[in-house]
Amino acid sequence: MRLTDYTDYSLRVLLYLAVRGDALSTIQDISQAYGISKNHLMKVVQQLAERGWVETVRGRNGGLRCAAHTHALTVGEVVRATESDFALVACLPDQQGQRRPCVISPQCRLRAALQAAGNAFLAELDRHTIGEVTQPKGALAALLGMDGAIPIVPVAAAAAPSA
Repeated sequence: MRLTDYTDYSLRVLLYLAVRGDALSTIQDISQAYGISKNHLMKVVQQLAERGWVETVRGRNGGLRCAAHTHALTVGEVVRATESDFALVACLPDQQGQRRPCVISPQCRLRAALQAAGNAFLAELDRHTIGEVTQPKGALAALLGMDGAIPIVPVAAAAAPSA
């Protein structure tokens, strides 16, 4: 299973804002920290705000921050809200309960195994909250270039020959 970029970006935005705490951030800040297009993040942030997970402050000194309850959200809740389809194969029901017929359905045991695997995946994500996965905040803040911290360069990248 692969999560969509939309879900990936949603999780990244929530993690970034959770690390920042009550401090306001901009879409530009998040874009630069992750190297993601501002345009891609704008829709993500808008929808996270509509869900009440992100607070937006308008004006000259405005920005974004996590809503107070967002730290308690599970990763599974975010993934369920941002993914449109969890049917690993066509014979499993999609979000609308639709499934494609399959000739072996009456005797198929694979479908049940795949459905159980998908449920286990979401159950594992439900065990972790946004607040929990942002720990330790100091290390994440440094990697994201917050508060003047210098991002840590991976060893492989640091060892690359210079031109």
